[in-house]
Amino acid sequence: MLSLQFIRENPDIVRAAIVNKSVKIDFDAFLALDEKKKTLQQEVETLRAKRNELSASMGKGKPEPALLEEAKKLKEELQTLEKEYEVIETEHLTELKKIPNIPTDDTPIGHTEEENVVVKEWWVKPEFSFTPRDHAEIAAIHGWIDKERAANVAGSRFAYLMGDLVLLQFALIQFVMKTLTDEKILKKIIADLGLNISSKPFTPVLPPYMIRTGLFDAMDRLEPQEDRYKIEGQDLWLQGSAEHVLGSMHANEILSEEQMPIRYIGYATSFRGEAGTYGKDMEGIIRTHQFDKLEMESFSTSETSHEEHLLFSGIQEYLMQELQIPYRKLQKCTFDIGKPNAKGSDIEAWLPWQGKYRETHTADYMTDYQSRRLQTRVKRENGELELVHTNDATAFACGRAMIAILENYQNEDGSVRVPAVLVPYLGKEVI
Repeated sequence: MLSLQFIRENPDIVRAAIVNKSVKIDFDAFLALDEKKKTLQQEVETLRAKRNELSASMGKGKPEPALLEEAKKLKEELQTLEKEYEVIETEHLTELKKIPNIPTDDTPIGHTEEENVVVKEWWVKPEFSFTPRDHAEIAAIHGWIDKERAANVAGSRFAYLMGDLVLLQFALIQFVMKTLTDEKILKKIIADLGLNISSKPFTPVLPPYMIRTGLFDAMDRLEPQEDRYKIEGQDLWLQGSAEHVLGSMHANEILSEEQMPIRYIGYATSFRGEAGTYGKDMEGIIRTHQFDKLEMESFSTSETSHEEHLLFSGIQEYLMQELQIPYRKLQKCTFDIGKPNAKGSDIEAWLPWQGKYRETHTADYMTDYQSRRLQTRVKRENGELELVHTNDATAFACGRAMIAILENYQNEDGSVRVPAVLVPYLGKEVI
């Protein structure tokens, strides 16, 4: 969440962010509530100081009956005021959490997804001498996706992945892990982007699949709750993406500046309700309740965090270019970046059967919005403590990546050519 001091000192900036992000909060009502909280807090502190003075004077000997009566009234008054303050404090925190992060100056202002800005298109869209199939039809030829049996076992919107499709997924995983742990590759990406940032490799992580309510909320990823899966009778939720359990893993820790940046590449099976989707999104494995993702997460200082975001976005493009999948890159507008984001970008892969681009990657620049509630801090070389800045970004959503490969590399007979960069990991050129 935002610093309360920043909100108080910059109400116009905050008000503009609320409007530009289309966030539903009565900011003027919050400011009035904040003033009420400050006044009540001062009154509580004044009464506590008075109580302490009275206690000190009574401790010097047998207190007078008048002092005892005064102490009794003071105690009752303080208890009433503290209960009132507790209610106000809870309401204040609830409203404070609704206030969004401040967008960067270069984030386009917009109020619909259509106002996202296309900043780049890469590679030539494939041309076919036959009518291209969608990924579900290709998979059906080979028995790679079985949603019927999965529905019997787990319900709708689940799937068994089979055969060469499974091998393709693990080839993708190996390719990403090899790339992000190779400092030479990262140095090249950084040089190509013209960044002045560390080439420190990523640490591979297999994280927990569950997260406690408090940390999920502190990450600002618990909402919308109807899209999350709660473990009945426990203070646990199934995470909806690996960054939820990567970004929270250093909660309440003080990291050293020498450790910065800390970069993780996490692989996890994730779970989402995906409520309200329909049409082509119901085909194959475009939107399922369970999916596998490779997610990047970093913790850095405030000076380097924006370049960290640009690095993550550059890595996404590098991975897509290595696969030679046609894509376009979007700079997301204020409406679409999300409440905790200061900036965001998407990559969308070309899907020939649909004849359109579909999202495969997102990169989120969070500044210190998450770390303030997580209390993840860095001790600078001068000894001062600061909140870390966080970034997260998709390396590959495995299902979406495989859809793009199946549709762009398909042959007329239903077989699929394997992208050259994955052949060493898969051991074959055609599946």
